[in-house]
Amino acid sequence: MNTTLFAHMIDKYNEKAYTHNYIYGFIFQNMVYMVYATAEVMPYVLKLDKASRGAGYSLRFCPTKEQKVFLLSKGAQVLCSKEFFELTVEKNKPYNKGEVFEKMVTEFYGQTWVKDRIPFTEAGDIEVNKIAYQIKFEKATFTTEKTLARI
Repeated sequence: MNTTLFAHMIDKYNEKAYTHNYIYGFIFQNMVYMVYATAEVMPYVLKLDKASRGAGYSLRFCPTKEQKVFLLSKGAQVLCSKEFFELTVEKNKPYNKGEVFEKMVTEFYGQTWVKDRIPFTEAGDIEVNKIAYQIKFEKATFTTEKTLARI
């Protein structure tokens, strides 16, 4: 991995991001977990990946087993079973797993979820106790080189 590019993209993302608070979601041992984290965790759980459609590289949340164990140690809590999550994804087509996870987290906090396209530079996905959070589920793309160059 190009560690210089990886660090540069994380820095640029954080310069532009509206919030530096995250709710990460992942599946581990047949359970769906959510965990709160700040930008300091990004280098430990993100990876540099090839972006699609000529957008260069991307920052992605594709946690390995070891990274999931790390996130568990940060206070991850069970949201639901993997089975329930998969049934909910099926019932909520055409939304993807990330969108369904975002919906479930939003509803967990008694809020109404609405699909939006608000950029990460303008708002979080949810506000809890007056703190804005971006919500990311496994395989989520944070940003691409092309997006960072444009903003």
